[in-house]
Amino acid sequence: MAIKKKPVDAVIIGFGWTGAIMGMELTDAGLDVVALERGAYRDTSPDFTYPKIVDELAYGIRGELFQRLADNTVTVRHNIGDTALPYRQYNSFLLGDGVGGAGVHWNGQHYRPSPEDLMLRTHMESRYGRNFLPKDMTIQDYGITYDELEPFFDQFERICGTSGKAGNLNGTIVPGGNPFEGRRSREYPNPAVADTYPATLFAKAAQEVGYHPFPQPSANASRPYTNPYGVRLGPCNLCGFCERFGCFLYSKAMPQTTILPVLLKRKNFELRTRSEVLKINLDSTGKRATGVTYVDAQGQEVEQPANMVIVAAFQFHNVRLMLLSGIGKPYDPVSGEGTIGKNFAYQMMSSMSVFFDKDVPINPFIAAGSGGSQIVDDFNSDHFDHGPHGFAGGAYIIGGQTGGRPIQQLSVPPGTPAWGAQWKRAAKDSYLHTTNVVTHGSVMSYRDRYLDLDPTYRDSYGQPLLRMTFDWHDNEYKMTRFVTDRALEIVKAMNPKTHSLLIRQPGDHYDVRQYQTTHTTGGVILGTDPKTSAVNRYLQSWDVHNVFVTGSSAFPQNIGYNPTGLVGALAYWSAKAIREQYLRNPGPLVSA
Repeated sequence: MAIKKKPVDAVIIGFGWTGAIMGMELTDAGLDVVALERGAYRDTSPDFTYPKIVDELAYGIRGELFQRLADNTVTVRHNIGDTALPYRQYNSFLLGDGVGGAGVHWNGQHYRPSPEDLMLRTHMESRYGRNFLPKDMTIQDYGITYDELEPFFDQFERICGTSGKAGNLNGTIVPGGNPFEGRRSREYPNPAVADTYPATLFAKAAQEVGYHPFPQPSANASRPYTNPYGVRLGPCNLCGFCERFGCFLYSKAMPQTTILPVLLKRKNFELRTRSEVLKINLDSTGKRATGVTYVDAQGQEVEQPANMVIVAAFQFHNVRLMLLSGIGKPYDPVSGEGTIGKNFAYQMMSSMSVFFDKDVPINPFIAAGSGGSQIVDDFNSDHFDHGPHGFAGGAYIIGGQTGGRPIQQLSVPPGTPAWGAQWKRAAKDSYLHTTNVVTHGSVMSYRDRYLDLDPTYRDSYGQPLLRMTFDWHDNEYKMTRFVTDRALEIVKAMNPKTHSLLIRQPGDHYDVRQYQTTHTTGGVILGTDPKTSAVNRYLQSWDVHNVFVTGSSAFPQNIGYNPTGLVGALAYWSAKAIREQYLRNPGPLVSA
């Protein structure tokens, strides 16, 4: 029999970025809030202290900050009718675990979407005609405009102390920034992180071929900074240990360095770690949540009653929990009906290692996860005429490096043997004279790409795993080839000795053995119609009004940018609606 806890005003499932944001906003409103995190408690000290944290074998290879796949994972197949198999070894994407979630081990690349990204179907059909998009492409508008979200993009950037250079201040294009970005109401809170040498080589070459490079927006603080919550961040020293690592310098924005020092001291907030939520409980009508059931650190089943449930776990976990709880209609790819699991998308990247002679000195350890790099955004979103090219979406091109870890970030020239004396010689000769150019691209959503519960495999609690049905489509092959050719123009202008190229070619299947990003999206998508979306514009479930679902599970398709900036802005947007509308009159915030 489950232990029953004292009722609270709100329970938050998952304690990464959106869980921390919702915790702050709801306790600000005077609510009693409990957050449930499946993993361990972690903080900068002692968990990310130097030199322990800069252990590539422990954190980069063995995944000390990641969820144990032996306990819970996803199963993967390419097409409907295939047999899905479990994802058993980390490669393609990384599932965070513990306080801070993926917000601990991210690189800090902090973008806003372009205005057209949020109204993509309307925009594409208006500019190119209704017949431009393939019939099986199920992209949708978000139901929110960029201008509505702009104050919340700004708010999240100030919480993170984001470093960058504005390119569009209130409609005026500003030299040195991104000329293609949406309107900003004010400058970034911090100036851009200083360029690394490879970034300057990339930027010079990009300008030579006629493109518009600018500093990558970075949640690595470029100087000492105190955020609006009164939490202080230190300047990044470009140590090269961001992705897969916590920051030991209090420089990278994480929940631990921006929000938790304030939130965890509040008397109306409680965090319970090692608490795995099994389901959201519903009343007899199935239209109202009464709380959650979870397993605590002692292995006991616990019921936590609550007036409101915030689903704030990672994208995969949000979808799975909605399916396990029976909230919303599961998506059926044959009929096209249902919404939970619909429109799963990923991202498509290509990469080039650029090798110079010994007269070009490059120290790969002078790097940050996002700071010190340069970006070309000319071919992202709809910043260019797609008409002659026959595809939707795009990618940014990035030049620079995120670190020089010798196991995972060491490149050797094409034709080098995979081991032995020649490999050692090539590694020695190239390590201090190599940089990277990468394209980071969108992936559209399709009728046959979705998530559901696996009929065979179960987790350590006996519940079905989430099943991913996903492969690439022709649109994405065309997109990545087009943008990669533009990137190769820049590489050629950098005048290297040689370069390598990794690109997905038509016919290549999605391969879980190749890391790309952890930017999985969709499955609990937002929109204006309950027949085609799972949550309304405020991230409120259409079916159960006191359940709100945050995170990239809300994206109807994947943008070319890193998702965290949009994820954070949507969380603040939703929290404002809860505080100013829902708490005054609990019920649907949008009429179905």
